[in-house]
Amino acid sequence: MGDGQGQGQAEPVEGQRPVPAMDLAGLLQQVQAWGRELGFSQIGVADVDLASAEPGLLAWLEAGHHGRMGYMAAHGLKRARPAELVPGTLRVITARMDYLPRGAAEGWQADEAARLAQPAQAVVSVYARGRDYHKVLRQRLQTLADRLQQAVGPVGHRVFTDSAPVLEAELATRSGIGWRGKHTLVLHRDAGSMFFLGEICIDLALPLTPPVSGHCGDCTACITACPTQAIVAPYRLDARRCISYLTIELDGPIPAEFRAAIGNRIYGCDDCQLACPWNKFARRSALPDFDERHGLGSAGLLQLWGWDEAAFLHHTAGSAIRRIGIGRWRRNLAVALGNAWRATGDPAVADALQQALPAADGLLAEHIHWALAQRGV
Repeated sequence: MGDGQGQGQAEPVEGQRPVPAMDLAGLLQQVQAWGRELGFSQIGVADVDLASAEPGLLAWLEAGHHGRMGYMAAHGLKRARPAELVPGTLRVITARMDYLPRGAAEGWQADEAARLAQPAQAVVSVYARGRDYHKVLRQRLQTLADRLQQAVGPVGHRVFTDSAPVLEAELATRSGIGWRGKHTLVLHRDAGSMFFLGEICIDLALPLTPPVSGHCGDCTACITACPTQAIVAPYRLDARRCISYLTIELDGPIPAEFRAAIGNRIYGCDDCQLACPWNKFARRSALPDFDERHGLGSAGLLQLWGWDEAAFLHHTAGSAIRRIGIGRWRRNLAVALGNAWRATGDPAVADALQQALPAADGLLAEHIHWALAQRGV
């Protein structure tokens, strides 16, 4: 991992500002305290040398596992080289923020699994039911960076949260936020995987925080649980098969081969996390931002199908869902309604789909026709 793993005895680093080495450990403790005040559950520090992660990144891209997410390949190995992305970077402050809603029941995993078994109900990933995490984390990370600058003077920095070409999970695991699970998400013994990650690239050589060992053992629950077999091998995800990719990132038709497996999931998928034993330790958020909004954890498919664009924009204001737009939203709903039509035979579902056909564009119409065909209409 490099010098001073959590010991506070940093060796001189070329380009480092003149902060006494004996003060760096104390400064890190102060940054971690500020982080807790801002609602972060954990703060770590990673080195910028991610060279050992480059072969895996290249192999993943060469296999096409990023699908149509061209931005994943556009920056090449810069994604594994923070100092090229932000010149002068010596360390990356990593942050964990738990997002399980404050009101989540003790048996929340079982509750979510039960909802998946109700075809007429709409399932939105837990993380997306509240406020857009990009906004929440970015604002608080910037405040943390500002406090650091107030303490030591100008610090070159840049704040990220799922918003730039950085290997977030790699940085998180190297800095002790957790270990990489077989589903590729970061896991923490006391918090499961229900958390967001954020980073601050800085030109200050804070002491590194040490990594932790993995604790997945022989468990393959996440691999078995994936509805579309997107986890093609332990620690290897083919995004092209992942329901989160299909319902959020993919901007065209959803491949017919995956539509039935999508079930009633209309935005994202939590199945690998629901199956993970470590998520019995998932922590409730300290913030109200991730509490459910607009009934997104309890709405029916027909209720959401009834939203026009104005209603969609109103109900998704401040939400990560808004970025997919009304087109993908209704495409996803059409698939879920087709699955509900096949499972229940409820004529109200077929009527709602047929009524939407005259005004549907080509993309939506294709998915509506597929949906109606699930029971021979």
